[in-house]
Amino acid sequence: MRSIWNGAISFGLVSIPIKLVNATENHSIHFRQIHLADGGRIRYRKVCELDEEEVQGGEIGKAYEDADGTMIPITDEDLAQLPLPTAKTIEIVAFVPADQIDPLQMDAAYYLSANGVPAAKPYTLLREALKRSNKVAVAKYALRGRERLGMLRVVDDVIAMHGLLWPDEIRAPEGVAPDGDVTVRDAELDLADALMDTLGEVDMDSLHDDYREAVEELIAAKASGETVRPAESGDAGGGKVIDLIAALENSVQAAKKSRGEEGAGAEDKSDGEDKSDGAMADVHPIKKTSGKPTGKSSAQTTKKSATAAKKSTPKTTGAKKSTSTTKKATGSRSTAKRTTTKTAAKKQTSSGGGTGTKKTASSRKRASA
Repeated sequence: MRSIWNGAISFGLVSIPIKLVNATENHSIHFRQIHLADGGRIRYRKVCELDEEEVQGGEIGKAYEDADGTMIPITDEDLAQLPLPTAKTIEIVAFVPADQIDPLQMDAAYYLSANGVPAAKPYTLLREALKRSNKVAVAKYALRGRERLGMLRVVDDVIAMHGLLWPDEIRAPEGVAPDGDVTVRDAELDLADALMDTLGEVDMDSLHDDYREAVEELIAAKASGETVRPAESGDAGGGKVIDLIAALENSVQAAKKSRGEEGAGAEDKSDGEDKSDGAMADVHPIKKTSGKPTGKSSAQTTKKSATAAKKSTPKTTGAKKSTSTTKKATGSRSTAKRTTTKTAAKKQTSSGGGTGTKKTASSRKRASA
């Protein structure tokens, strides 16, 4: 890796020659500005406001603009004469616990590399001292024309330095917190804790920039002349007043489902409240059901029917008597049916027989004639 600054770490009377190397890199996709009419690239040229002529880099200096608009030229020689002990030195001023550094102060990150063989011994000494003390070093250094604040800590076997903003560069969070008093119930906190436990930990190396990948695919598709299909935009739900309990509960279930855990939908209801499936809390009037008993009324009806059935049930002797009576009645009915059937058959036979005899006699008379 290419170094961007060479100097030394001042550790008391010990000087450690080092090289400063960028610890991070920017993977953002950069675009050029073009003229929409013909696709020509738009370029910026440095032009002097007085004579309106383009100026080359060697002819450009720096100046401070006063409140009244007056330009005060400042040369590199002027800056070099300033008493800046950290111009080529990272000067350690204190060792403090890491939790004393406000993360809001964190800026760019760098790796410090030992510059040459003689620097290996003091470099290792400082690294091991930081490891054993569980502290970080607060230091001053100068980079790109200004003095800065830094924090030195150990990453694997390397000393890393985080650029820090000066304390007076951190703005107070005035007017940022929600207005008014907001009360959070224990049930809501319990569901929030359950969601945090369900989401659990994550392998930081598995996280990646989905948007950058989508932009790269878009560029590749347009470069090859393919048709780009618009992506489906999900509902972010911004600006909606939600049922917080339902939203938290659904989030826990979704997190469990995504992790393949069993019983994702068997969450207990907290605080005796009904949790709906959606994120919105809709209130509906209770409709009366006609002709169908519900709740206690159906149960009471069932009990009354059972009691009435017990009362109406006859004793064993009565049951036997009624059974025999029923059998006799059934037998007499079947006998009556049989008698009626036989009588009807006889009448039909007799009537049918008489008619047949008359027909036979008439047919005989015709034959003799």
